[in-house]
Amino acid sequence: MSTLARAYVAHSPTEPLRPGTIERREPGDFEVRIAIRFTGICHSDIHTARGDWASARYPVVVGHEIAGVVEAVGAKVTRHVVGDRVGVGCFVDSCRECANCLAGEEQYCLAGSVSTYNSVGRDGLPTAGGYSTSIVVDENYVLKIPEGISLEAAAPLLCAGITMYSPLRNWDAGPGKRVAIIGMGGLGHMGVKIAAAMGAEVTVLSQSLKKEEDARRLGAGHYYATSDPATFDALNGHFDLIINTVSANIDVDQYLSLLALGGTLVLVGLPTEPLSQRAWSLASFRRNLAGSKMGGIRQTQEMLDFCAAKGLGAEVEVIPAHEINEAFGRVVASDVRYRFVIDAGTF
Repeated sequence: MSTLARAYVAHSPTEPLRPGTIERREPGDFEVRIAIRFTGICHSDIHTARGDWASARYPVVVGHEIAGVVEAVGAKVTRHVVGDRVGVGCFVDSCRECANCLAGEEQYCLAGSVSTYNSVGRDGLPTAGGYSTSIVVDENYVLKIPEGISLEAAAPLLCAGITMYSPLRNWDAGPGKRVAIIGMGGLGHMGVKIAAAMGAEVTVLSQSLKKEEDARRLGAGHYYATSDPATFDALNGHFDLIINTVSANIDVDQYLSLLALGGTLVLVGLPTEPLSQRAWSLASFRRNLAGSKMGGIRQTQEMLDFCAAKGLGAEVEVIPAHEINEAFGRVVASDVRYRFVIDAGTF
C-alpha cells in the first residue's frame, strides 16, 4: 500500500521544478511516517536538480534538511511516537554492518549510504526527498528535534548545521583554538555560530566586507576580505583550523599558508572542478588538507542537542513552495541570509 504526497519535482536539468504528486509507502514495522513542516534549500539540491553532478535520476524530488512531526509509526518502532518533533538529514539508510556504520559513522558506509533523494532504497525504488508533504524513514535514521529549536530554524541544521559541527567537533574546536571560516553563507553562518559557542576564537574570511556586521553579531571576533592581498600577509601562519565552505575553486596553497604548525584546512564545499596544491604547502609546516561530509546519526543528534542547549538555530527566510525556483536563482547569486526554508504547508 502507499499514499500520495504533494511535492515539487525536477523533471530535467533544464526545466524549473513543478508541483506534482509522489507515492509514499506505508510505514513498515520499523519505520515512521513524518508530516513535513519545513525543508531547507541546500546548494546540493540545486546541483542535483540542474544535473551539475551528472548523476540525477529524473524525475527527482530533492531536499535533505527536513523538519516535521511523526504522524504514523510501524508496529515495532520504539524510538519515536506520534507527535514527536523530528528531522531527517542527508541519508536515510546504510548497510549497518561495516566498521564505519558500527562506529556511528554511517555517512561513510563502506557499502554506500542511501541518500535521502536521488538514491535507491532497500525496496529497490528511488528515494525522494523533502520538497514534499511527507516522508517514510527507518526509525534509526530519524533525529529528535529538541523543544528549544523551532522547526523552521532546525531544518537547515540537518545538513548545514551538522556539516559544520562535524569538523569543528572532530578537530577539537574550542577555547584556545583559532578557527577561520571561509565563506559567510548557509554553511558558513552556522560554522560561525557553532565555533563561537564551542569557545573558539572565530574569524570569517569572505570575498568582501559586506557581511561583517552579520558575522560579528553571530559570534565572529574577526573578519577579513580575501579580495585584499594584505589579508594573506597579515594572517600568515595564524590559524589552527580553517573550514572552507565555498563551492567555487580556491587557491588552496594560499589558504594553507594561513595555517599554524600542524594546522588543518578542511574542505566541506564541493566545487565541480578539481583542486590542486603544491606538496611544499603541506610539508613546510606539517600542515594538513582534509575533507569532511556531514556527521553520522549519533553525532547529528549530539549537534541538535548542543544547538538547543546553546540557543542556536539557522538564520532563515521562510518561503512558499511556488517560490522555490526563484529561491534557487537567489542561492546561486548568494542573495539569501542565510538559508531558504520551504513551508511544506504550501505544496
